[in-house]
Amino acid sequence: MTRQQVLNLYFMDARCKLIELAAFLDRVERAQGEDDFRLKAFRQAMNELSKANPDRARQVLLAFSDPTTEPIPAATTKAACGAWPGKK
Repeated sequence: MTRQQVLNLYFMDARCKLIELAAFLDRVERAQGEDDFRLKAFRQAMNELSKANPDRARQVLLAFSDPTTEPIPAATTKAACGAWPGKK
C-alpha cells in the first residue's frame, strides 16, 4: 500500500487509541499515590513511539517484557500484570 492508503485505512483507529492513551495518562496523573513498575514500563514504551525507528512495535513490546532467559521454579502470582516487575 502507499502511505496515503495506509493513512486512509488506519488513521482514525490510531487517532482513537491515542486519545484513549492520553485520557489514561490524565487519570493516572490526577490520582494519588506513587508510580510502580507498570507505569515506568508504559512511559518507556511511549518514549519508543517518538523515535523514527523501523522496529518501534518490537521496542514497545520489549519495554513490557521480561528480559531474563532462565525459567523460574514456580509462578509467583495467579495472573499476568502486563509488565515485568524487575528483579525481586
